[in-house]
Amino acid sequence: MTTEAFVVRLRKTVAEEIPLPGGGNTDRRHRSLFEIGRIDLSLARMAEAHWDAVAILRENGSNPKPNCLYGVWASERPGQTLTLERNHVSFRINGKKMFCSGAGLVDRALITVGGPQPQLVDTDLRDNDRFLHFDDSEWKTNAFRETRTSTVTFENLPVIPEELVGVPGWYLQRPGFWHGACGPAACWAGGAAGLVEYANEQSREDPHTLAHLGAMRASIWASLCYLDSAGREIDAAPKDREGALVRALTVRHLIEQACSDILRRLPRAYGPHPVAMDEKISKRYQELDLYLRQSHAERDLEALGRATKITTAS
Repeated sequence: MTTEAFVVRLRKTVAEEIPLPGGGNTDRRHRSLFEIGRIDLSLARMAEAHWDAVAILRENGSNPKPNCLYGVWASERPGQTLTLERNHVSFRINGKKMFCSGAGLVDRALITVGGPQPQLVDTDLRDNDRFLHFDDSEWKTNAFRETRTSTVTFENLPVIPEELVGVPGWYLQRPGFWHGACGPAACWAGGAAGLVEYANEQSREDPHTLAHLGAMRASIWASLCYLDSAGREIDAAPKDREGALVRALTVRHLIEQACSDILRRLPRAYGPHPVAMDEKISKRYQELDLYLRQSHAERDLEALGRATKITTAS
């Protein structure tokens, strides 16, 4: 698919609004993300970021700029933090940020600047070529090639005060940070469901293959249950940040485990053919495997354990 065709498809997808987290239909939000992931993980990854940006802005009491496609560039790498420098009545952003998906595709991005209590900035990326440099040469895999994930260099990018979103630290401290963390997990589950659909269409019916198929289908059913339950719990207590943290880390762990089990079972059941010779399935398999690394694995489990002990003690 060409870049132009991908952007057209993405804009068409996000033209439909989905429920905001905590607004009463969060389970439907999760289902929407799941369905897009089931169809196309690259599309889901970009759509989830756009809808996450919309939710963040609404949580701040503001609105996204009309007719703009958004990204969220919040990845942080030790020793590589953007700086926000005051320049008379405006500000300037300088530095480098990795893992900026949609570089050159999105119109605006919510960008974290500074740390450990970052300032979130609603940044206009259009017509700012002299202040921005996109470099996707470090992205060696073909997985998510369409999302144009790049390292972005900022050179005195101008920012007006109205583009600052919340106060420093608000982005990480709000309950919606953890509500939004369930969104990628919904996309993971959808991506895995697409693999299971492929498996279900195959003609092989020996006992071992059917056993793997049964286990994979059970994992998808469980993942949907996790997402539906999480959505209902978010709507019941949208302002409970501690509960949101425990819930998000729990859901992400469970769905990561379910998806990882599907990635393990698919080639065991059907051999190397799907991942080596079926272009669509190979792409989905690689993208899901990579997408799951947005989970921080044992680091998240440690955080979950600590939060659980604190919650129990209180």
